[in-house]
Amino acid sequence: MYDSIIIGCGPAGMTSALYLLRAGKSVLLLEREGIGGQIAKSPRLENYPSIKSISGDEFSNNLFEQVTELGAQFEFENAISISKIGEAFLVKGDYSEFEGRTVVLATGCHHRKLGLPREDELVGHGISYCATCDGAFFKGQDVIVVGDANTALQYSLLLSDLCVHVQICTLFGHFFADDILVKRIKERENVSYRHNLSAKEYLGDKEIEGMTFVDTQAGDEVTYKANGVFICIGQQPDNERFSEFVELNDQGFIVTDENMATKTPGVFAVGDCRAKSIRQVVTATNDGATAAIAISKYLN
Repeated sequence: MYDSIIIGCGPAGMTSALYLLRAGKSVLLLEREGIGGQIAKSPRLENYPSIKSISGDEFSNNLFEQVTELGAQFEFENAISISKIGEAFLVKGDYSEFEGRTVVLATGCHHRKLGLPREDELVGHGISYCATCDGAFFKGQDVIVVGDANTALQYSLLLSDLCVHVQICTLFGHFFADDILVKRIKERENVSYRHNLSAKEYLGDKEIEGMTFVDTQAGDEVTYKANGVFICIGQQPDNERFSEFVELNDQGFIVTDENMATKTPGVFAVGDCRAKSIRQVVTATNDGATAAIAISKYLN
């Protein structure tokens, strides 16, 4: 019986473990894919306080080493479901079952992908899903933004302050963003946009050199040269398996209070899997610390 079982080994989950261990609690970390979550795939992390520059992989490994040296137990295991056993919880995985007095859901979310060939291998080599994280790497260059809603336009405005030119490409015939964002986009001289474009392929071998689209109305191909491609077509959480114990919003993200507590006493959610407006490493670690302090009080 662990004091807390943390499902997910990204920055939010590992920070929860760090604070719980320092409070003298026993912790089990479960992870089904790889240490660090999405940030582990980033070639550079440069917006985390006190760290000028570090690879996402090194950041993740440092944090993992820190919590395991403090005594965190770790298992590569896919958590399938949660159930109640008295006042505690049973977490069922593909291969084993684990008991904990509390559970922290730190399952993150995944950026929606275009699904084109070589997309995964080009991430960090021109393809990005976060302009806030990676926009500065493309200062003085040309970039493409794929998407038509608020995030895509917000990213485009941010990038327009850094890049020579920003080309927005949307699948449908209009934007699905707030009017004020559309107005601002139209006012930017170094931002262009074109609707009704279906992504066809990425250009470039080891680094992005542009993209080819197909005009869904005219049927002709359209090619744009660029050094970077920002894909902004939404994010996908994976929270349905826990829906008995947590409230999900319309997008499938977990609703919590300011202490990261869910509707079920003893179940907490941190990081990108919960409903929030900003998804950055620093906000993930904030969630993790907040939840751990609340959990310590709950257990005590």
